[in-house]
Amino acid sequence: MYKILAVDDEPFNLDLIELAFSEIEDIIVETAIDGKDALDKIYSKSPKYYNTVLLDLSMPIKNGFDVLKELKNNDTYKFLPVIVVTANNEEKHNALRLGANDFLSKPVDIEELKSRTLNYCKLSQFQYQLDDINQVLEDKVKERTLKLQKALEVAKETEYEISERLGKASEFRDLETGMHIKRMSHYSAKLAELAGLPKDEVEIILHASPLHDIGKVGIPDNILLKPGRFEQKEFEIMKMHTTIGGKILEGAEKYPVINAGKIIALQHHEKIDGTGYPNGLKGDEIHIYAKIVAIADVFDALTSKRVYKPALDLDVAIGIMKDGAGTHFDSTLLELFFNNINEFLKIRDIFKDESSETPSILNLIEEGRI
Repeated sequence: MYKILAVDDEPFNLDLIELAFSEIEDIIVETAIDGKDALDKIYSKSPKYYNTVLLDLSMPIKNGFDVLKELKNNDTYKFLPVIVVTANNEEKHNALRLGANDFLSKPVDIEELKSRTLNYCKLSQFQYQLDDINQVLEDKVKERTLKLQKALEVAKETEYEISERLGKASEFRDLETGMHIKRMSHYSAKLAELAGLPKDEVEIILHASPLHDIGKVGIPDNILLKPGRFEQKEFEIMKMHTTIGGKILEGAEKYPVINAGKIIALQHHEKIDGTGYPNGLKGDEIHIYAKIVAIADVFDALTSKRVYKPALDLDVAIGIMKDGAGTHFDSTLLELFFNNINEFLKIRDIFKDESSETPSILNLIEEGRI
């Protein structure tokens, strides 16, 4: 059962939100008429009571910005997903900088409201489960030291499972093929192994790399599912999937896979020469996990069939990627990748697409989509 708190000083907007979720059995919508009312209700419940807050920004007594600042500066509630609902683009960007997880533009599209809100409800539930697992582990350590190893193994497997399911959430948003996720995660692990990373880090990359595009759950469908080239304004919004992904996965330092996923989600579009996004990192400023995943992701995009293009010939794909050595890609890692290309082709053969007609929205590198 998911619980949503809708905050708006306009009764009509609250009625609209309640009506939108009225036919979904697993959703309970509670309402607040201003920021003070919202905080009172949040603080009166347990920290894990609400799964998502739908927050208007322009309200009397306490506006949405005040609520957002207070929640995101509170260690107990800072991971509670907040979706701002506004018609003002400037307000939207300010809210995201303050820590809002996502935004919806007024007038609200009902189907988008439902799907985006449900996505964040599920994500928050996963986070709550992680917290519960951590508490269980602490109790187990106090109880019996002999059971610690088994409990840690269960926690690791659970984290892997959660990571995989979060990866599937982004996959369903952009209709990407599941085999792409499988291939690029195994490509990433193999390249990490060849690069000499310790075994435990290779395993972390294997399970964290599917989270690279989790931020796409926060991109509007009219942009995410657009089949053609982005306009500049659309591309700027699309680029926000990196920062949204980082926000979704932040604060998970105790969970190695989720924390690695945050790094990958935030940095996998950075480029060695500093022309990437979102932060224009370059060279060693980019984490090796992100450098590895960038190579694996682009290689699979170029060598796989998509609805808008055939798979490129291997030599052509290699040529394109080698042209990006030292600018887009880390030269040492890229050379290591192609010097062992047969290892990666074996992985490609193992995880072939089940259907050649699986839809996708990836575009070529020059379109700025990978």
